[in-house]
Amino acid sequence: MPTPRETILAALHARLLALPATALRGDVLPERVPAEGLLILRDGEPGEPEVTLSPLRYHYQHRAEIEAVVQGADRDAAFDILTASIGTALAADRTLGGLCDWVEAEAPRPVDLPVEGAASLKAAVIPVVLHYSTANPLA
Repeated sequence: MPTPRETILAALHARLLALPATALRGDVLPERVPAEGLLILRDGEPGEPEVTLSPLRYHYQHRAEIEAVVQGADRDAAFDILTASIGTALAADRTLGGLCDWVEAEAPRPVDLPVEGAASLKAAVIPVVLHYSTANPLA
């Protein structure tokens, strides 16, 4: 049985798979970026939980990351469409089907990355904070 952390990350990845961009989880950046864009979900860091004792619960603000990458002549518009689609997908259900208390994305900080012999990439890391509680931090 997967842990609540893994269940939530899998649900977030499934939400990204529904977008037109290619969505990977924990993979390296491939040699070619698909025309519709690329998303790579990184598991991130759960951080130190707040603890309540009655009943015993560990309350996390887990910071996952989505790497969003586009390439091509109209990469600014493509990047804007891609990041807006992530925001819309997360806003549609802030609890990922009741798996967590709240999901919120932070604003991306885009950068242009030159690629030798090809069109440059426009990319950003989008932090996503997953608020959830569990009775056992290891299970």
